Amino acid sequence: MKETKVVKFGGSSLADAKQFKKVADIILADPTRRFVVASAPGKRFVEDIKVTDMLYKCYELASEGENFDEEFQAIKDRFNGIISELGIEDFSLEKEFEAIKGAFSHMAGRDYAASRGEYLNSMVLAKYLDFDFIDAAKYVFFDESGSFDWEKTAEKLVPKLASTEYAVIPGFYGSMPNGTIKTFSRGGSDVTGSIVARAASAKIYENWTDVSGFLICDPRIINNPEPINTITYAELRELAYMGATVLHEDAIFPVRAAGIPVNIKNTNCPQDKGTMIVSETAEPCEHIITGIAGKKGMSVINIEKDKMNSEVGFGRNVLRALEKSNVSFEHMPSGVDTMSVVIQTDALTGKETTILDEIRSRVHPDQLFIENDLALIAVVGRGMKSARGTAAILFTALAEARVNIKMIDQGSSELNIIIGVDDQDFEVAMRAIYNAFIKVKK
Repeated sequence: MKETKVVKFGGSSLADAKQFKKVADIILADPTRRFVVASAPGKRFVEDIKVTDMLYKCYELASEGENFDEEFQAIKDRFNGIISELGIEDFSLEKEFEAIKGAFSHMAGRDYAASRGEYLNSMVLAKYLDFDFIDAAKYVFFDESGSFDWEKTAEKLVPKLASTEYAVIPGFYGSMPNGTIKTFSRGGSDVTGSIVARAASAKIYENWTDVSGFLICDPRIINNPEPINTITYAELRELAYMGATVLHEDAIFPVRAAGIPVNIKNTNCPQDKGTMIVSETAEPCEHIITGIAGKKGMSVINIEKDKMNSEVGFGRNVLRALEKSNVSFEHMPSGVDTMSVVIQTDALTGKETTILDEIRSRVHPDQLFIENDLALIAVVGRGMKSARGTAAILFTALAEARVNIKMIDQGSSELNIIIGVDDQDFEVAMRAIYNAFIKVKK
């Protein structure tokens, strides 16, 4: 089998002709980069508008029966400008533009509208590279419930890739059993890249973006944080869940199942090593922790009842109260006579009274109340398992920063420690943790 790399380029990497040329140089520099997954054009500058958002706006106008000629022309101009600057004037998207505009007028759906940026951009990139174009709608499938269908996708995509030398595949979308277009959530081109990598039995999946891999902490909070050289899928899953956004969290699963490593790379600095994401690694940890991530906007339902631990079904009844209001929980730390259920505040808003009444009727607590304005912070690292005193370092750092810990939760894998702090202490806590584990090690 021919050695294969699957490469995915994000919207910032394909925002204009100048970026297209960088991308082409990267792809053509390595003949094993055989399959390319492309996003829609992103922002060229801070005030710019992403093509996907332009498409949404057009479709919104069309669905309201409003004229959208001006807005659609702006999209055409964007793509035609790229084509012209790339010097491929013999190539035209006019046929595709007319089909898309007609489909908008006939209410083809928001997913169809959103997907056309990837579709058109991939056609342009395929022409520029002289690669085949493979429409994801014909090879990436969802089931009746709207969930990704790997079995059906593999049945079609695996032989297609096996018989194709080089190709560009649009990211972000596939099709439903009835043939309509269905998209992944925003950032879903990462997922498509992962799916293609698995279908191609790729040696590696390179995900090219505008940053040189993952950083230990959010650079908006920590000035110039250190990069993460190697991270496991399990560590990444924890960080992505808590808000780290370099890679779509669902993109982990297809490549993880196949044991394919992922390399996060920077289109604008291709020489940078980036971050390697692997199943397991023997590489020693430079620090005790691998990364720190967190999110604000959480609420906690606090339940207290003497001898709750001896009541069979107590926890199940609490969760049933949430289920009845269609609310999921994030964490559920507990003690002998206490239980805390952490929920996103947005999910809880408007349902507080109903949920509390339901919990009271089911478990009859001694005390029951909600605390809002909580932030969660996850300290993640495979090195924590073998390092003594990790929790002591963490709690000492927070105490010295005068941050009150409202909640503590640690998974059985010992891969992470999650703490809850007041929203107003979030940034202070993140800096204190980073300084305790990283800066002192320099």
